[in-house]
Amino acid sequence: MKIAVVGATGLVGSKMLQVLAERNFPVEQLVLVASEKSIGQEIAYGSQKFIICSHEDAIKQKPEIALFSAGGATSLEWAPRYAAAGIRVIDNSSAWRMDVDKKLIVPEVNGHLLGQNDWIIANPNCSTIQMVLALKPLHDAYRVKRIVVSTYQSVTGTGVKAVQQLMNERAGKDGERVYPYQIDLNVIPQVDVFTDNGYTKEEMKMVNETRKILGDASIGITATTVRIPVIGGHSESVNVEFYEDFTMEEVQQKLQAMPGIVVMDHPEQRIYPMPINAHEKDEVFVGRLRRDESNPKTLNMWIVADNLRKGAATNAVQIAERYV
Repeated sequence: MKIAVVGATGLVGSKMLQVLAERNFPVEQLVLVASEKSIGQEIAYGSQKFIICSHEDAIKQKPEIALFSAGGATSLEWAPRYAAAGIRVIDNSSAWRMDVDKKLIVPEVNGHLLGQNDWIIANPNCSTIQMVLALKPLHDAYRVKRIVVSTYQSVTGTGVKAVQQLMNERAGKDGERVYPYQIDLNVIPQVDVFTDNGYTKEEMKMVNETRKILGDASIGITATTVRIPVIGGHSESVNVEFYEDFTMEEVQQKLQAMPGIVVMDHPEQRIYPMPINAHEKDEVFVGRLRRDESNPKTLNMWIVADNLRKGAATNAVQIAERYV
């Protein structure tokens, strides 16, 4: 297949290329798109080198699928143009996620909804992806009533400049800052900008996207998203109340049977998921499973995943694999 990667020089775009190669996606030819200043540069893929081109040139080359990771404004402007040319777009930005006419897909959860007439497909927010993957088998069995989630998110979720800020601060160097405060040896309780209701856009993404993916607008959800000085993955503390009761043995079994989930839950041996476990892995890791003793039919869980892989690039490539 001829595949386009839009935003090929960014953290997620680079990871998309890596994941395509690792999963032996049948790439015959790559069409790489990035910002105007990057046009003409070469990027290696396998034993070949490909030259970064403009959107216009990419559309003329008519790839079958375009993986977008270039921001919402770019997606809003260009995704419809690619789609109109018969190019299927899988978009990693937030631009199309809540569009009623677009599918919001985590393949293991709702990939069955995809059809040949879906020309713009939305990739969910990284924090949402790992949470709904863990919740899906439990929602099917017990039906989720309410979720309280707090996230602990890697600087890689902001981009390469955020990683550089952390490394500069750690080394005692001056440099460009993308966060309003020091991130090294600190925790910033803000991911994305604040909205009128006092929540950040990231927090509201988790609310709205979770309901859409699980297909249940009645689920009560409240989120607090936090940036921490970590490279490698996002972590989440999730408290979930169900309509039906459960046993801990059943919960373990259902999570272990869920594709894409690895259960790491042996607290007596200090075995539980951490970002260093998830780094450069495609699975979502779940542990610290325990009943909430303060509320009936309620479970506590700890969920960790590599936000650049399953939280972005791998999920997009998995969607593309549905069309091979």
